[in-house]
Amino acid sequence: MEFLHKPVMLQECIKGLNIKEDGIYVDGTLGGAGHSNEIAKKLSSRGLLIGIDRDEEALEAAKKKLEKYSNIKYIHGNHDDIEELISKIGINKVDGILLDLGVSSYQLDERNRGFSYMGEADLDMRMDKTQSLTAKEVINTYNEEELRRIISEYGEERFAKQIVANIIKQRNIKEIEKTTELVEIIKRSIPISKQKDGHPAKRTFQAIRIEVNNEIEPLFNTIKQCVNILNSKGRLAVITFHSLEDRSVKKALQELEGICNCPSDLPYCVCGCKSEGKVINKKPITASKEELENNSRSKSAKLRIFEKI
Repeated sequence: MEFLHKPVMLQECIKGLNIKEDGIYVDGTLGGAGHSNEIAKKLSSRGLLIGIDRDEEALEAAKKKLEKYSNIKYIHGNHDDIEELISKIGINKVDGILLDLGVSSYQLDERNRGFSYMGEADLDMRMDKTQSLTAKEVINTYNEEELRRIISEYGEERFAKQIVANIIKQRNIKEIEKTTELVEIIKRSIPISKQKDGHPAKRTFQAIRIEVNNEIEPLFNTIKQCVNILNSKGRLAVITFHSLEDRSVKKALQELEGICNCPSDLPYCVCGCKSEGKVINKKPITASKEELENNSRSKSAKLRIFEKI
């Protein structure tokens, strides 16, 4: 299957990165290479683009798409380890980093990966096929309390209690192996009158995917790592698609910007507050009306940009 991808807020990201033609840039979520292709266009032969992705299929597809460029290095790895990954190729500082979080269009469309609630596939949902934890293991081995927390918190699913109760009931009879089995359980758990707002399995599948790929927990420290390896005036651009992602990114950037915790009646700061830079856009950038009409993935997207001092 071809790795098709419509990059979200492409021009907004490119503008936000403020690209220098001889600079070093990192696409920490290479995916379909839509953003990377535009970054590469703006680099001279002395510039460098580093593409990181945990999905080996994405890396191979990106190499083909970007084969005309000779100044790109590809890394199979997780952007949560960005500092270590670029250090291994002899680089300590960069001029810009882009993180386009969440699942790619290809991963959703490639039915055998198990990300989609449309069609039948094994319950997999791994972005990195070399890791051991799968959606099947989460669904069949996590206890009731763990499953309820994940689906409620990561999926913001108000029927989490009923869904988990029916998952437990079904897996006691037979192991749940296919996406279609999970979809049927979810449909039975949500009143038909409440199934009008999109597909009833959407929120639960999102929650399980986030758990399988550990998408939220390390994010706060990932943002800090990214800023740590930026050169002065270097920029970090982050696109989020989920409220928990955005909350974690926002909190990290606020802390990096410097939050004084001193009592308001003190004449000067004594808490040792230090600023690493500034948030360029106080309110997150969202997709234009035109993009919203042509790219459904942009609907919940928020872009935040940070510049290092």
